[in-house]
Amino acid sequence: MTPLDRAYAQMAANDADDAARLTYYERLAEAELVLLVDEEAREGTIVPRLFQLEDGPYVLAFDSDDKLSAFTGVANTYAALPGRVIARQLAGQGTGLAVNLGADSAMLLPPEAVDWLAGTLDHAPEAMEAVPTGFHEARVPQRLLDALGQKLAHAGGLASHALLAGVSYSDGRNGHLLAFIGAREDAEDALASSAAEALTFSGIDAGEMDVVCLPDGPAARRMAEIGLRLNMPAPVAPERPEPSAPGSDPARPPRLR
Repeated sequence: MTPLDRAYAQMAANDADDAARLTYYERLAEAELVLLVDEEAREGTIVPRLFQLEDGPYVLAFDSDDKLSAFTGVANTYAALPGRVIARQLAGQGTGLAVNLGADSAMLLPPEAVDWLAGTLDHAPEAMEAVPTGFHEARVPQRLLDALGQKLAHAGGLASHALLAGVSYSDGRNGHLLAFIGAREDAEDALASSAAEALTFSGIDAGEMDVVCLPDGPAARRMAEIGLRLNMPAPVAPERPEPSAPGSDPARPPRLR
């Protein structure tokens, strides 16, 4: 079973569990999906095959080419894209997303669900200034730690590691602080967005977590004494450059038309 299969099974077994449903959407956004298309990509433009259902047009995507072949029974032209890229490109077009049709994890996401997922993924954290006055032990649900672990597993090389601790501020506010240690200069926005997604998809309604990048100094050492250390995998250098594929550059997402 793929991670998306397992998330679907957990959601199906716990229909009233919002956290399980959010986990499914998170796995969908993270998965590389094969999107059934009418023709090969040309000049960065992908033309997905549309299927007209009762509530409107849908595109078909699968989390493996085996599932795609099993559903269609023939050889297919497809584009491999992250789920988050597909959702963002479909948002606002009134087009739904059919996932893994013919498999046990088959799911129909109507246009409003696609729009919600894209909007959730595009929700940027707010920048603010605050002065910490003290740190204390982190008290967060395990599902948030699990969500952070999933995100940091894909962020190897952006920072050395992360530290999570409770924090008090000079304005009387209390919360939690996630500090990335030894972060690359250009990685702060990406790390903050990943942490914000982890908080959103963890299903915590009233959670507050600030994110900061810190050098290995007094504040980081104090957080390390009483907080939780979250390891980040070292990046694995490819043996040779891979060819550029549609959707591989976040700054230049493919156009779906």
